[in-house]
Amino acid sequence: MHDAYIVQGGQPFKGEVMLSGAKNVALKVIIASLLFDGSVELNNIPQINDVDELIGLIRSHGIKVSYKHHRLTIDNNNFTQTEIGMLEAAKIRVSFMLFAPLLIRFGRATIPNPGGCRLGARPIDRQVDMMKAFGVDINYDSSSGYYRSTLKSRRPKGTAYRFFKPTHTGTELALMFAALADGESRIDNCAHEPEIDDLVAFLNQAGAKIKGSQGSFDITGVSSLVMNQPFTISNDRNEAPTFAAFAIASKGDIFIKGISAHSISTFINELKKSGGGIEETTSGIRFYYKGQLKASNLITRPHPGFMTDWQGPWAVLMTQANGVSTIHETVFENRFGYVSELKKLGAQIEYYEPKVDEPESIYQFNIADRDIDCASQAIRIIGGTDLHGGVLNVTDLRAGASLLIAASCASGETVINGASVIDRGYENIDKKLLSLGAKIKKVQNL
Repeated sequence: MHDAYIVQGGQPFKGEVMLSGAKNVALKVIIASLLFDGSVELNNIPQINDVDELIGLIRSHGIKVSYKHHRLTIDNNNFTQTEIGMLEAAKIRVSFMLFAPLLIRFGRATIPNPGGCRLGARPIDRQVDMMKAFGVDINYDSSSGYYRSTLKSRRPKGTAYRFFKPTHTGTELALMFAALADGESRIDNCAHEPEIDDLVAFLNQAGAKIKGSQGSFDITGVSSLVMNQPFTISNDRNEAPTFAAFAIASKGDIFIKGISAHSISTFINELKKSGGGIEETTSGIRFYYKGQLKASNLITRPHPGFMTDWQGPWAVLMTQANGVSTIHETVFENRFGYVSELKKLGAQIEYYEPKVDEPESIYQFNIADRDIDCASQAIRIIGGTDLHGGVLNVTDLRAGASLLIAASCASGETVINGASVIDRGYENIDKKLLSLGAKIKKVQNL
């Protein structure tokens, strides 16, 4: 890595912080904008590396983009290319979702296997199967690493489709195809995270006809999408548990603005059970340390369960709790990349394989196909550990944030290599932490 965060731990973080726009909304609405006729204006777009990479990708395909002060305007009148390069796709996983605008606009698309954080196999077979239901002929060329596809008719065909297991990106991609399909579509067993609601609101504001709830959507295809007014995306609810963990791990007190308790209710409920300080208001939520935390046992699940993105920060909190805690990961098969790094700081964590009677119904991936190099699906955390400084390496975005939290409550200095990975999803996190009293600096070219 050529960049790092250097953190001096031991200071309680105190103050206020405003959440940035949601990364997982921003990327999807930018891609959905490429389906529109005319220009599109988006507000509250976070200034993060993933957004910068996506903007660079679409600019390289002739699209005019203006991005300033969290306002993004897109004019895709010169969008002409139908192939995404290997290097472009390697930088950002959502490049795979460009199948929707490319196929709908041009009838063909060539896109390589997607990049982004490697949290296990993250198979895209569900997305491929769904696209076939909309009339897409798609094949994988193993010799080149590209998916090559064509649309069999001028527009996607309306279809009835049920996902074998809910998929966040698969649901969003299906909504894009269905919005401009010829005829009506019914999509069942969808993911139903709040971020998907933002995408639906965005498409409907432009003329789409999407109705749905409880994981099912009914869509009547329209001939075009046109923006009549700017669209403002929601704040990033994944940032809130991160800063909550910063507050409590550092024995501090942080008021997080721009978040409702409803959007992170599962996290709040677990934190209350463990003894974390919480005060809910109409403008945000105060998280504060009010004494020794209690151990917990939790299982990650799709929304509305405890999110997989929250388990890294939670693991750090449990290193400071009283007793032995467990975390069972069921969404991804390789989400514990931070564990070996936390051990370098003195954390006492061990892997174990939980007994599961019906693994196919519990795990969101195919447990039988799990990579032999993947560790077990659960960890056991011995609480009450005094963490110390060390030199760490970031394995993925959320793991990087978790290491920052650990460094904040560790004694001495910690160097976290891979600052740019954290910056993929957290806007100016070092500046926000400095405003809360942290001793942190970013360095380049280590």
